[in-house]
Amino acid sequence: MSNRVTVLSLLVEELREGRIKVVDLTQPLSPDTPVIDLPPQFAPSPPLTIEKISEYDDAGPAWYWNTLHLGEHTGTHFDAPVHWITGRDLANNTTDTIPAHKFVGPACVIDVSQEVAQYEDFLLTREHVLAWEGEHGKIQPGSWLLLRTDWSKRTAAKEFLNAHEDGPHSPGFHKDCVEFLARERDVLGVGVETVGTDAGQAGGFDPPFPAHTIMHGSGKFGLASLNNLDQLPATGAVVIAAPLKIVNGSGSPLRVLALVPAG
Repeated sequence: MSNRVTVLSLLVEELREGRIKVVDLTQPLSPDTPVIDLPPQFAPSPPLTIEKISEYDDAGPAWYWNTLHLGEHTGTHFDAPVHWITGRDLANNTTDTIPAHKFVGPACVIDVSQEVAQYEDFLLTREHVLAWEGEHGKIQPGSWLLLRTDWSKRTAAKEFLNAHEDGPHSPGFHKDCVEFLARERDVLGVGVETVGTDAGQAGGFDPPFPAHTIMHGSGKFGLASLNNLDQLPATGAVVIAAPLKIVNGSGSPLRVLALVPAG
């Protein structure tokens, strides 16, 4: 027990002295936050609306608070396995039943921002991951796999969602890559800077939406609309991504933090 206390005390000291910094990977959440567009035959996810309850007035003279109305998958958010049909029958598949230790893990950051700048429909493949491992080492079980694309730098909603006549266009994962990460590397889940973990054109893939289909069917998680991945090293960061403990929740907005060695 004393050694464990020493490790935690050392972490606190490193944070206090600035030798470990906290990087916020979260998109600001407001009524202007983009939400995913679905074809018209499906029920849409609403944008955030905020209704004031009171603000130091007759309704509450000493306090300020609001009522929020939003979909679980709004802004920077967590996808639980039950979010997808392939994960609906798994044990511990909702935001209130997932063991809390699974929200914390080391981050492996694969930078494909240059490729995405050249081709917005870029897909990460198994071969890309193996090449990354050749330089940085094998992805260990229980890691978050974060895909840096710099897509979060698209601050205008139209550019961020990037919808055209044939549907949205954004980068994501090849089916074989998702299978490799979930089944051969046993990651906690994947995180992306785009509005969802699948590529924009993934509705036409086989299977459709493989990041959702395979990840959640394997009991893994998703993180979407991340920011500031350009501030993380390829390895060495620890990510904390804890959703709200919503009973039977399929996901939730959350504050994603990374602990990163300074300097």
